[in-house]
Amino acid sequence: MAGAEAAGNITFPQELLAFINEWKVKPGSLIMILHKTQEIYGFISRSAAEQLSRLTGIPLARIYGVVTFYHFFKTTKPGKHKISVCLGTACYLKGGQDLIDETRSLLGLAPDAVTEDGQFSVDPVRCVGCCGLAPVLTVGNDTYGKLTKDMIPGIIAKYQNV
Repeated sequence: MAGAEAAGNITFPQELLAFINEWKVKPGSLIMILHKTQEIYGFISRSAAEQLSRLTGIPLARIYGVVTFYHFFKTTKPGKHKISVCLGTACYLKGGQDLIDETRSLLGLAPDAVTEDGQFSVDPVRCVGCCGLAPVLTVGNDTYGKLTKDMIPGIIAKYQNV
């Protein structure tokens, strides 16, 4: 294929192939390559991990070891509207876990799940960097701070049917 290589049911775009070729020769390149792959696809699929293994020569077990060790990397496709709730120290102490529980309850989600319509997923994150606004929740690139559980339905409503 011109500009892409097929792997099972995945085709890497030329941008990713060029990135991999540039980085695979550098020590400690795996995390950078995984970040770029997730930036493009939203998660690291099995077929993407297999293709990365073939292209870099890094064993698949090592790739999965890194992907499953670091909380940032996802092996399942997130919802269209990815909700991240900060559990850094300030947010945790001010009710971050309660925000996760309420959001999942309202959406009917178990941990690491996506709503049936594919619109929402909810994940804890280690720190958003907005400690002065604790507790903080993000939806995509939108940040909401100084939250209480009763504010969650209004935030979710902004993203429904969008």
